[in-house]
Amino acid sequence: MKHIIYFLIASLIFLSGCSDITPTEPIEYTDTGINSENWALIPAGEFLKGQHEHETDLDYDYEIMITDVTNSQFTRFLNEATIKNLITVKNNQITGYYPGDKFTAYKHEVEIFAGDWIYMPLDDPGLRIKENNGKFEVIKGYENHPVVLVSWFAANAYAQFYGYRLPTEDEWEKAARGTEDNRPYPWGAGISGEYANFNNSHDIFEKSKGFGNTTPVGFYNGQSYEGYQTIKSVSPYGLYDMAGNVWQWMGDVREHTHLRYMRGGSRTDHTPNLRIWTSNSAGPDYASPSVGFRCVRTPEQE
Repeated sequence: MKHIIYFLIASLIFLSGCSDITPTEPIEYTDTGINSENWALIPAGEFLKGQHEHETDLDYDYEIMITDVTNSQFTRFLNEATIKNLITVKNNQITGYYPGDKFTAYKHEVEIFAGDWIYMPLDDPGLRIKENNGKFEVIKGYENHPVVLVSWFAANAYAQFYGYRLPTEDEWEKAARGTEDNRPYPWGAGISGEYANFNNSHDIFEKSKGFGNTTPVGFYNGQSYEGYQTIKSVSPYGLYDMAGNVWQWMGDVREHTHLRYMRGGSRTDHTPNLRIWTSNSAGPDYASPSVGFRCVRTPEQE
């Protein structure tokens, strides 16, 4: 029996973006020149974690995507997973199997059992992917924008399909901050609309009323777009969009809670939520126009 449960858990920090109206009409493609297939190596070693600079050691190397997963990349996954019968499309939803989590019946904990869980709602107005006769495609112009409206289950399934995984919060934070200082943002200190996509950052994709749109991955790379000058705001390891644009799902599965965690802040957040140590949470079936993800992997041995 296939099980699908829908619950939205109040976040530790308000998950904005649930009710914004995101345009889904085709738009003009904006080429940032950034290759979303590239990865960055994060070497083993200590880094300063959190607002209070706790020394933390990750004693292994790992690689992380330099951008969030794009609509094109996720659409490729959906089409490949369809061929292998790993996903189901029914009632305007994409679902897939998850083996479940250990359940301890802790206070407020919800059981995540083995069964089919929601990956993506196909009828949400903010979706940039459409399904046509069993084939998925991206709405024109959004190919290099970060995929949104993906549940944690979907992000996890994508990662596992390609032999990757979602980053732990420690892995993500080290990749965002580096090891040299306790900077609050991936690029250092200080923030303005030229650095990242956040609420009222006034980039070229932001509407005159309401919330802004996503920006293509790697948009903040020092280029000028239609007269809008960006600042190259990468992390010390060369990662783009580690602050703003979309929240990023983390891989941590903690005991005594069903909640999953996110980092990075989004296009609908104010600047305090873009700081490196800021964390957010929701149930793993949560999907929002302001939530996406990126992956990590173990480096190949030479």
